[in-house]
Amino acid sequence: MKTIDDIRKPVLAEFAIFERNFARALESETDVLNDIFEHILANRGKQLRPLLTLLSAQLCGKINDKTYSIATILEMLHTASLIHDDVVDSTSQRRGQQSVNDKWSNKIAVLSGDYLMATALKILVQMRNVRLQQMICILIQQLTKGEILELNYNSSMWIDENRYFDIIRLKTASLFSTCTESGAISVGATGYQATNLRKFGEELGLCFQLQDDILDWSEGEQLGKPTMNDIHDHKVTLPLIIALNRADEKERNKLMSRIENETINWELESDIKNCVLKYDGIRYAQKKIEEHKRKAKLLLTAFHPITPTYEALLDLLDFTTQRSF
Repeated sequence: MKTIDDIRKPVLAEFAIFERNFARALESETDVLNDIFEHILANRGKQLRPLLTLLSAQLCGKINDKTYSIATILEMLHTASLIHDDVVDSTSQRRGQQSVNDKWSNKIAVLSGDYLMATALKILVQMRNVRLQQMICILIQQLTKGEILELNYNSSMWIDENRYFDIIRLKTASLFSTCTESGAISVGATGYQATNLRKFGEELGLCFQLQDDILDWSEGEQLGKPTMNDIHDHKVTLPLIIALNRADEKERNKLMSRIENETINWELESDIKNCVLKYDGIRYAQKKIEEHKRKAKLLLTAFHPITPTYEALLDLLDFTTQRSF
């Protein structure tokens, strides 16, 4: 499997420009905001979304100032959503370091996330591109709706596979698809190219979230966050959904009652995980990843000839579905 550094090679110089632009966009006259953004920049993660934006743009044309702006906007919105998510989920760690809400406070975290969103929208307005403005506004709605649906469904713990996919399309895949489509639009791609890349981004985003949910059942500390974190937050993901659907009524109702009413301790964790393994919940989710991966690859075949950028997008798809962190 190629590393992220390998995948970045076709846009290495352009990615360096994006990073400078992003750091500059985070500069503030407020000391506490500067401290928070310095904390965020110290551990920026894989930055898949701006990479995806740049690769999609380069696949269709020449990366330009509009591309850099949209990559910055999308990474700001993603960062803001992570800060807000950590508040909602009472998370103390993000990418192996202290989360903003834990290091400062929930109030400061929420407001710093709001500041990032406002800054992103300011850059968007300056672009004077109605199509991209509409896309970003729709994206913000989708991200928020996805989080609300997840909280609402998880409050009752009853969720099915279709609802699960509705949620991850909104809260994860929508951002990936906006990255690919807006990257294409920024360089004047045809409608056919932009549509294909939007669909590719959605399939990639579904693969990403499915893999993330599988990794939550893994052993070890590679993730930079505790495993089985979702069940502690009463988030029911596909491996558990499938296991509960396959269990007999008595077993299912007993386990659901325990999850709803008991403290999630090591014993209950073990029983939940045993149920998932017994009914092949993880294997089912892995099969779903392969289905969406095949769809994503098929969508890329519309782009010819095969270039290093094309191959980098395929490598990014492999990285997303094979990563262990």
